[in-house]
Amino acid sequence: MRLAGRTVVVTGASQGIGAATALTLARRGSVVVLVARSAEALESVVQRVEGFGGRAVAVPTDLADVDAIGTLAERVLGEFGAPDVLVNNAGAGRWLFLDDTPAAELDAMTALPFGAALHVTRSFLPAMRARGAGRIVNVNSPVSRMPIPGATGYAASRYALRGLTAALRQDLRGTGIGVSEVVPGKVSSEYFRNNPGAEERIPSIARLIPTVTPERVAEEIARAVERGRSEVVFPWQLKAFDVTSRLLPGLTEYLTWRTGTHR
Repeated sequence: MRLAGRTVVVTGASQGIGAATALTLARRGSVVVLVARSAEALESVVQRVEGFGGRAVAVPTDLADVDAIGTLAERVLGEFGAPDVLVNNAGAGRWLFLDDTPAAELDAMTALPFGAALHVTRSFLPAMRARGAGRIVNVNSPVSRMPIPGATGYAASRYALRGLTAALRQDLRGTGIGVSEVVPGKVSSEYFRNNPGAEERIPSIARLIPTVTPERVAEEIARAVERGRSEVVFPWQLKAFDVTSRLLPGLTEYLTWRTGTHR
């Protein structure tokens, strides 16, 4: 799919991967609809897009609120019609053992990313089906492949997002709507600054995987859309770990546990 002239909805667009994706796609000629809670942060991204002549629209929305998602969809469909591309990137949640996680926080980390991707996709899907074209991109975590000790709720939500991605591929086969999952390694974004203690829980074996920038992730998302790729796992060290985990699950589970967090 050529991105020039396309309408793209990006969730979690106020910072990190989402903001970088909005800028990257706008530079390719897309009209980007930016979604996140912070109106001020979204406006900053809009100004950056407009600074190089791109077009962006901010729609502040709390994606943990299903009714707010419905309002978001009504506005986007009314102003732009069915989006050509939907990038489900919004996510939240600290890395904690299950019994250390407050119930309200557990609900919040389930709402984002899984609940948000589920309800946002559901809201736009009828219009995308009616047009018979488009692509849904779900941005996921390596924890969706191999859970690590001390990040139970986060891993469960990421596994749920992986399941949603696989189910959507089956539902949408033959409809003209593609589904991509983009899984980067550790990203040099605000996540670890916003969630103190999480970085220390990365198993030492996973520290062999290089850190990537939000801009690199954004480029991979753009290429996934342009080339119609269903799965992108990178860098190559993470891809190799993913393949090994499928071939030798017992070994990778042991090594992840052995080099991970313990109480």
